[in-house]
Amino acid sequence: MKGCVGALDGTYIEVTVPESDKPRYRTRKGHIATNVLGVCTRELKLVYVLSGWEGSATDSRVLRDAITRHNGLKIPFGNYYLADAGYTNDQGFLAPYRGTRYPLQEWEDFDRALRNHKKYFNMKHSQARNIIERCFGLLKKRWAILRSPSFYPIRFQGRMIIACALLHNFIRMYMDVDHEEYTPITLDELPIGEDIPDELESIDVVEASDEWSQWRDDLAGEMFDT
Repeated sequence: MKGCVGALDGTYIEVTVPESDKPRYRTRKGHIATNVLGVCTRELKLVYVLSGWEGSATDSRVLRDAITRHNGLKIPFGNYYLADAGYTNDQGFLAPYRGTRYPLQEWEDFDRALRNHKKYFNMKHSQARNIIERCFGLLKKRWAILRSPSFYPIRFQGRMIIACALLHNFIRMYMDVDHEEYTPITLDELPIGEDIPDELESIDVVEASDEWSQWRDDLAGEMFDT
């Protein structure tokens, strides 16, 4: 996928908040958590983390906040991150086709599988986007404090998440072998690159466009035909 610089997604990290704030931090599954946006490279380094949003906030809302901040997420035109179907397929964010599933048993019949370029694209997209899920898993497995709510003030808890992400990057950069990467990730540890120069013109809006949808169709067709 030419131009792809990594993947992004949101993850929930449980927090402790005052009783009056719990409705805002309650997720759809009833957990009291903060919705954390993470963006990683193919080398499992976190290039951007935004913590502090309430668990009730949608992933797309958190992303809009991230790209409009003065020191927010920067994506130069011509590059993009892989995102799941919960995000808008727009310039800078390549999402899979919605409503297009690819049952694994179908891929055992190769001739049948190759009849649908959208299913083929979604399968390849999912395989590539898995890096962010692995990155979240590593982060939570490495730092036990992210696996259960602490009793620090909520503002401090948000900064603690950022600190854990920075330490994760330090380990990925300077350790020859990251042993955590090769040990199994347990159920409770499952979800949560290159620097981009500030002077580059970057994307600052998330909005569906026919042009980007057509670009995805062209890319899917090219991948399908290769």
